[in-house]
Amino acid sequence: MLTLLFIFILVGADQISKYFITLYLAGKEPLSIIPGFLEFYYLENKGAAFGILQEKRILFIIITIIVVGFIVYALTHYNRNSSLFYVSLVLILAGTLGNFIDRVRLHYVVDFIKIRIFGFNFAIFNLADVFIVCGTILLMIYILLHDGKEKS
Repeated sequence: MLTLLFIFILVGADQISKYFITLYLAGKEPLSIIPGFLEFYYLENKGAAFGILQEKRILFIIITIIVVGFIVYALTHYNRNSSLFYVSLVLILAGTLGNFIDRVRLHYVVDFIKIRIFGFNFAIFNLADVFIVCGTILLMIYILLHDGKEKS
């Protein structure tokens, strides 16, 4: 039950952030939060990461359903004692669901966070993307630290 609440909160935060960005920035100038470092944009991404595979919505929906199935299976069948494994999968699942909702409802994903690091403009992303990346990093750490040391 706690898992569903955590997922609901994360997906809710993602969807609420996209709602307000759409409401206040769609068709308007970007909002500078930290000049030269962090800005909020409104961007409709019909592709995947970095805008690749534009207009492949059905492919993304199919892949998302498969990924969600794997994650739900893993959450219910493996390493119930590992908080790191568990949190990583919950983050990946919440991020995946957040972007999935956009793809089904809007036919694109709302991206809005733009970061400039050492003069380099990073890809524009959203909270769901942050959850996926953080979850993936935690999962890699778990695998590096625990792979082969614990039985599932």
